[in-house]
Amino acid sequence: MISWFFTFLTVVLIITGGLFALVASIGLLRLPDVFSRMHAASKAGTVASGLLLIAVGVHSGDISIFVRALAGFVFFILTAPISAHLLARAAHHVGYPLHSSTVIDELRNGSP
Repeated sequence: MISWFFTFLTVVLIITGGLFALVASIGLLRLPDVFSRMHAASKAGTVASGLLLIAVGVHSGDISIFVRALAGFVFFILTAPISAHLLARAAHHVGYPLHSSTVIDELRNGSP
């Protein structure tokens, strides 16, 4: 009974993680500028990777492997948004244009 539950949970996590990865890849292909693409990759990609890591931990059946997978998930959740922010800041610094003309660029006007 418990083995069936863990198998079902693993399947649900893998399918959900795969769908989030699909959404992230579609966002990378379809969104207009680098800032929107980074948003799709960092948000949906982080959730996808986290769900797949947890699925690996659940499937292993070993608590130590599950704890390591959970630690990797937490580390990824903490570092992915920071790296996306730094990439977006670097793209802005080198002058990569924004797609929308309605966005007010406060960083270019001398604001911090």
